[in-house]
Amino acid sequence: MSDEDAKPMRVLVTGASGFLGSHVADLLAERGHTVRALVRATSRTTHLQSIGAEIAIASLETGAGLDDALDGVDAIVHSAGVVKARTAEDFHQVNVGGTIHLLDAAERMNTPLERFVFISSLAAHGFSQDGAPRSVDAPAQPVTHYGRSKMAAEEEVRQRAERLAVSVIRPPAIYGPRDGEMFNFFKMVKMGLRGYMGSPDNTLSLIYGPDCAQAVYLTLTKPHPSGSVFFVEDGRVYTQREFGQIVADSLGVSGIDVAVPMPILRAAAAGSELWGKLSGKAVMLTRDKVNELREPYLVCSSADIRETLGWQPEVQLEEGARRCVAWYRQEGWL
Repeated sequence: MSDEDAKPMRVLVTGASGFLGSHVADLLAERGHTVRALVRATSRTTHLQSIGAEIAIASLETGAGLDDALDGVDAIVHSAGVVKARTAEDFHQVNVGGTIHLLDAAERMNTPLERFVFISSLAAHGFSQDGAPRSVDAPAQPVTHYGRSKMAAEEEVRQRAERLAVSVIRPPAIYGPRDGEMFNFFKMVKMGLRGYMGSPDNTLSLIYGPDCAQAVYLTLTKPHPSGSVFFVEDGRVYTQREFGQIVADSLGVSGIDVAVPMPILRAAAAGSELWGKLSGKAVMLTRDKVNELREPYLVCSSADIRETLGWQPEVQLEEGARRCVAWYRQEGWL
């Protein structure tokens, strides 16, 4: 049976109003499944309503409303989480505590789930020390509060593997239409500045958002062992310089390469933290985040998911960057 022929399911998607979650929701709806989007009361749901998604309002942080949100669902994609927070405790409360609440609610369901897919991160596993992708089973070596919180959440998921059919997907950096984080780099390149944290020769793996959504879809619909963990990436490794040049080409601009030395980056991070503290807002650039930015090899291998589920990425960076630019311009972002 192909994934297109998979029997219709009702799938709860957390984080469905966000970047990756929205692409997962789109694909599920396109393939004839019913999407139930778990959102906050303040979330924007216009796009979700346009694809016919059911809207469920509940709190991952407290667990309130989760039993009702899960009533009648066949599978769960847990994409919600925070990538920036004011403290390590805040990361843990949302990324770990929210996952525990969702798992507990899943175990209280009257009928067993067909699959619980947790979206983790390469940051949870840690980064290569020699440029070669690390095995999916290598010891976890996260270097940030975010990475540690995602690994702790992974462990909560995998501990239920005998009671729930669970899977974990660890993407590297994700880009694509609707993404606001990578957009900041596109905006900077448009202004003629290709800024790099550390050496421009540092390497990274990437994945186009809709391709990552396809990996999630196959993980939902194709049989495989409970507790499986998969990396996803587009099959290439890029230097930061190559990435910047491809983005510049997609924008039709030139520009200059600027490598930000680590001392300056740490000082900027300290200033960013101070602004966050004064404003009461979480910021992305922190001294903790610098621990990740200084890593020379942010790489992984998708060999396992290719072999086990037959997944293949469809979009390479050159085409993906052009699609991003077209979407950003269409939406008035650029």
